[in-house]
Amino acid sequence: MSLAERGWIAAAALTTAVVGSQLLPATALAEPSPDSQTDVAPAVGDGLKHNVTYRARADGTSRGAVVAYKIDDANVNSDQPTLLPGITFEVNTVLSDPKLAGMTVSIDWPYGSNLHCEIRVDDQIVAQADQFVAPRLFHVKDDPLYGTLQCGAALDTPGAGAPAPAGPPAAGPSESA
Repeated sequence: MSLAERGWIAAAALTTAVVGSQLLPATALAEPSPDSQTDVAPAVGDGLKHNVTYRARADGTSRGAVVAYKIDDANVNSDQPTLLPGITFEVNTVLSDPKLAGMTVSIDWPYGSNLHCEIRVDDQIVAQADQFVAPRLFHVKDDPLYGTLQCGAALDTPGAGAPAPAGPPAAGPSESA
């Protein structure tokens, strides 16, 4: 038997093995047993932690971008990413109450851009917002939040374990003349 004949026989045997393995059904090793039950998603307030993903994007010229977000149930963190067209800022955190998830995206004036923010809790979009910020020559005095996009819960609300802010000071007795 020549070397060429041995090569053809080996190739034919390999082809037969590959084709034969594709014709036989594969055994599924991960099939559940008939008596097993499926898991139910946990409810809010169940004491479990939830994965939260914050995403921010600015499509346009946007210097001085600031992204503020809830890093945990009681604290807010902020970053100053370079938001260029096509680049998405993304950060992951864990919260016990997903209703506390919130973020703001802001850019400095006089720049303009399309701002986009998105909040995902356990891979489900729970909040999403888009806003066009027009470029301005002068600072907008009657709108202090111009160039700011709010998404999700407000960042100044206290968390579950934080004390509520004190009310306004009580008025003292009025002086009479």
